[in-house]
Amino acid sequence: MSSDRRRQRRRQRQRQRRSQLRGYDPAGPVEFPGIFGWLQRRQRVLFAVGIMVLIVSLGGVFITTQFGNTTPDPEPTPTEAAAATETAEPTPEPTPTPDADGVLRSYSEPPEMQIDPANRYEALIRTERGDILVELLPQEAPGYVNNFVFLARNRFYEGLTFHRVIAGFVAQGGDPTGGGAGGPGYSLAEETNELPFEAGVLSMAKSNTVSGSQFFITLEPTPFLEPDFTVFGRVIEGLDVARSLTAREPGPGAPPADRILSIEIRETPGGGE
Repeated sequence: MSSDRRRQRRRQRQRQRRSQLRGYDPAGPVEFPGIFGWLQRRQRVLFAVGIMVLIVSLGGVFITTQFGNTTPDPEPTPTEAAAATETAEPTPEPTPTPDADGVLRSYSEPPEMQIDPANRYEALIRTERGDILVELLPQEAPGYVNNFVFLARNRFYEGLTFHRVIAGFVAQGGDPTGGGAGGPGYSLAEETNELPFEAGVLSMAKSNTVSGSQFFITLEPTPFLEPDFTVFGRVIEGLDVARSLTAREPGPGAPPADRILSIEIRETPGGGE
């Protein structure tokens, strides 16, 4: 026997021993015994069965989700229904409370029209320096006059100050905070007329909007204010008192401001004609 033939047989015996020890044939795939071997030889059948099982499972989930729960939701009890209705309603805004002196100085909106423009209205402004009598002009600025009358009759101005007084220019008051930026909680709709800004006229203060409570009295003619401000009253007695008010600008180091003791509204029926 040639040496080549002997080497071939030796390699064949080595392959047989490895096959017996490791359970596989390096030249081919592993073949399992029994049912697993049958499935191995029929992989297409196994694949098809797996697809069918997946389809059936997904279909069962869909049917259960869509049609499985046929019991209607229970009707809410009267208590639950009432609770839902109460929750849906808006929460009411807090009611403003009076200050320590018993005066209400916070409102949610401007007052409704309460004056009769055909009547005559005067305001007696009592201050620590003396009295200032003002004729109000409801036919020229009914909204401003109505607001001023409403606040004065509800004692809004009692105890407030002329917080900003500039000699030869204006005396300004009506700020609940005393700092120049306060008000009653609302702004006014702007009004206009052609009345000149002489000495002793009243106008509502403005920033970006018309203040709801701050007013000023001109101490001298100020025609340069006419394009931006509107007259709603004029001083008929006590302009000297207005000019005597303590000059000041709000801020640290400012002298004490003169207080408004009260504002009395006098109404004469038919007197505005």
